[in-house]
Amino acid sequence: MAETRRDIQKRAFLFACTIVRFCDVVSDTRSSTRHLVQQLLNAGTSIGANLEEAAAGQSKPDFIAKTFVSLKEAREARYWLRLIAACRGPLCDSVAPLLAECERLVAILTVILRTARASGGHGE
Repeated sequence: MAETRRDIQKRAFLFACTIVRFCDVVSDTRSSTRHLVQQLLNAGTSIGANLEEAAAGQSKPDFIAKTFVSLKEAREARYWLRLIAACRGPLCDSVAPLLAECERLVAILTVILRTARASGGHGE
């Protein structure tokens, strides 16, 4: 159970690292692109931060609430990635693997939350 929690935390951390690297190399300096990249950076790095908080949750409701915030941030990151891909064609190839991993994070977090709400423990 705790191993599963560490796995998703590690995965979210690695995703955040990839997001940071992606944002650092975007060379498009238009203000709209900078805004999209900043929003992605905020959401993409927040997933793991909220999972760290969830792992230290003081109760099952606290764990669920913080994990739900992680899911919301993953969905937001997915939105920004889709928007970047749609509006900034040259970035599509770089965005595709990020979007695929983000989709997996959304799916995993959805299952964790569903399980946590249905069980008596932390849900992993």
